[in-house]
Amino acid sequence: MSKIGIGVLSYAHGHVNSYSAEIRGFEDAELISVWDDNLERGKANADNFGAAFKPHLEDVLDDPAIQLVMIASETNKHADLAVAACAAGKDVIVQKPMALSLADCDRIIDAVDRNGVWFSMAFQMRYDPANIRMKQLIDDGSVGRVGVLRRRHCIPVLFNEAFVTGPSNWHVSAEANMGMWMDDASHAADFLYWMLGEPVSVVAEIDNVLTNVAPDDTGVALYRFRKGEVGILFNSSVTWAGENTTEIYGDRGVVIQNFGDGPSLAVPPPEGAVAVRYFDSQAPEKGWQDQGIPIPPGHGARIQAVARNILDAYKAGKPTVTAREGKISTGMILGSYRAAREGRRVELPLD
Repeated sequence: MSKIGIGVLSYAHGHVNSYSAEIRGFEDAELISVWDDNLERGKANADNFGAAFKPHLEDVLDDPAIQLVMIASETNKHADLAVAACAAGKDVIVQKPMALSLADCDRIIDAVDRNGVWFSMAFQMRYDPANIRMKQLIDDGSVGRVGVLRRRHCIPVLFNEAFVTGPSNWHVSAEANMGMWMDDASHAADFLYWMLGEPVSVVAEIDNVLTNVAPDDTGVALYRFRKGEVGILFNSSVTWAGENTTEIYGDRGVVIQNFGDGPSLAVPPPEGAVAVRYFDSQAPEKGWQDQGIPIPPGHGARIQAVARNILDAYKAGKPTVTAREGKISTGMILGSYRAAREGRRVELPLD
C-alpha cells in the first residue's frame, strides 16, 4: 500500500496532537491537510505538523489524496462531521465518546453502512498491553467465571485552571460535551463492554463532589451483565494520584492491575511495582504471578500508541471499535446518567 493520506477534522481534542506527532514518523502514512472551525487552532496545528490548512471542510473531504480522516472536534459535532466524511467516501476515526445521543450514534452508523466505509473509535484502552493481557486471562479461562470487575479511570484536570478556563474549556460545557463523566468514563465503559460484553442494567451516582466548574466531576456506576457479573466503574476528574486500577475476581483466579490511568502514573511507582499480577487458586504455591507487562513512562505513552495500532488495524481492514460498539459505550454512559438522575436501576440497552 502507498502512504495512507490522512486529514484531520478539528484539533479540539488534545489526543489528536499525539496521533499527529506520531504519524510524522511513519513511512506508511502522511498527514496531508487540516480543517478546523477554529481557524487559529487549525492553522497553528497544521503548521506544527507540516500539513496544509484548509478553511473549508469540503477542501479536505473532496481531496482524492485523503483516504482517512480523524475527527477530534467537540463531542457535539462528531455526528455531523462523521456523516459528512462518510458521504464523501472517506474512512473515519472518531475520538471518544462517539456522540452525545443515541440518535446521533444511529446517524453515524447509518452513514457508515450506507457508504460502505471503514470506521473505528479511538479508544486507547483497547491497545494497552496490560488491558490486552487481562482480557486474555478472562478469555482463556484463567480467571474462571467472573464475579466482579472493578475499573478506576481517573484524571485530575478539573483541578487545573488552564484546562477549565483555556482553549480546552469546551470539555466543561454541557452543550459541547454533556459532562466530564460522558467525556472520560466512556473509556472505562468501553473497557467493561470489551471485557464482559453488553450490560443489561445500571445503577449510578454522578455529581460534583469536589468542584463546581463542570456539570459533574465524579461518578460510580454499577453494571450487571448477562451472566450475572458485576462491573464497577469509578471515574473522577478530580483525582490527584492513584494506584490500584483494575480488580477482576473469578471463581478460579484473581487479576490485579496497577498504574493504568493518568493519576496512577502522576506519582513515580515504587521500586518493584508490578503492572499486572495474577493469582491462580489451582496453583496457590505460586502466589502472585507477575505477568511481565512493563509500566509505561506516563499516560501519554498509552495515547501515543493509538496512532500505530489504529493504522495497522486500518491496513488490515479490521476496525478495533466499530460504530455499533461505539453506540454501546455511549448508551452505557447515558444509561448511568439516567440512573443517577432518577435514583433507580435502568435497564440496558436504552429504548
